[in-house]
Amino acid sequence: MTTVRWWDVAVGGSLLLMGVLAASDTYRYGHELGRIGALATLAAIGVGYLWFGRRAIDCPSGRAAQSGMAATAFRGVLIVGVGVAAAFNPSLATLQAIAFPLLWTLTDSFLVSVVLSALLAASAAAGLWLGIGGTASALGQAFATEGISFVFAIAMGAWITRIARDGNTQRRLYEELSVAQDELAALHRDAGSAAERERLSREIHDTIAQSLTSLVMLAQRAGNELGPDSGARPTVELIEDTARQALTEARTLVAAMSPVRVGDSTLAETLRRLAARFERETGIQVLVSVSAPGLDGLDRLDRENEVVLLRCAQEGLANVRKHSRAGAASVRLERVGTDAVLTVTDDGRGLGAYAPAHENGFGLSGMRDRLALVGGGLTVGAGERGGTVLRVTVPAAGADDARTSVESVRGER
Repeated sequence: MTTVRWWDVAVGGSLLLMGVLAASDTYRYGHELGRIGALATLAAIGVGYLWFGRRAIDCPSGRAAQSGMAATAFRGVLIVGVGVAAAFNPSLATLQAIAFPLLWTLTDSFLVSVVLSALLAASAAAGLWLGIGGTASALGQAFATEGISFVFAIAMGAWITRIARDGNTQRRLYEELSVAQDELAALHRDAGSAAERERLSREIHDTIAQSLTSLVMLAQRAGNELGPDSGARPTVELIEDTARQALTEARTLVAAMSPVRVGDSTLAETLRRLAARFERETGIQVLVSVSAPGLDGLDRLDRENEVVLLRCAQEGLANVRKHSRAGAASVRLERVGTDAVLTVTDDGRGLGAYAPAHENGFGLSGMRDRLALVGGGLTVGAGERGGTVLRVTVPAAGADDARTSVESVRGER
């Protein structure tokens, strides 16, 4: 019952019905005074609803102060208006049938709603007493009638309040369920894409990489069979060199797309295994260090941030493999303030004329997009002693609980 259109129909219909009743009934004040006074009071209540009540019902939650002032003004108009209308025409005391629900709708506190209902009942009783003669017997009749109305209003208000509270609870649960369903759908999509990447990496390894390996071996055999003075030898050597470069690129693709299977390992252990595998495949020595002062390790990161850091470490090492011509590299994971910082460095040939605006590959740009989703950042620059420094930052504070597993990265890229 908080929809403005519903209240427009309810209040407008009630005032129209009461207006017809008042126009056709001159109960106490003669032919004109009672009619004019009753109609004027109804008109005042209608204006108050349009100016204050409707705004209070429809006011956004972010404008609570404005809503509170409008609600207070309309409640005052409503309480006084029902009493005045009943004084001009006792039949108009029926307005309380719509006035009580309006008061409960415009008030959040149960106790305040009871107090306002008591004021409305007292106002209606006073108006009804004056409307039916103002005598002692009329006083008893008026207050007995309004006493019964007040009791029913409290009972109905308590019932409506419970229904509204249950409705809010159900709506909140529905919203939480919708969020959980969206997260589950995202996890299913991630799992599907991860499985597809793993399948592609296997296909590349079992077909293209194997074929390129065979091509290198055939080129070597052809070179051995040719004499040192053969005119075809440079061409064979060029074929061998091109095949080796293509094989390196294929293996880089396989390494980037393959999952890092670590079971129940922590993020630090995962990085060390990743570095060990990279070192075996490339011969580039990789030093991994993890420091997190004031914490029980960086495993208190939430799962999504763990995955982001691991993917960034993989991409950073992939760039070392493809571009740096380095002999050594390092991966450092540390806590800096409220952030977790991952730094990948190498002693290779450096960046040259690199600038973020000139990125034309998918590696760094994809990393920036991934980090943007978790509020992280990426910087790439030259090292003090040459080489390249890649620095990734993600929020580390505010994790709900300790997660020491990176099972979530299985099947990822």
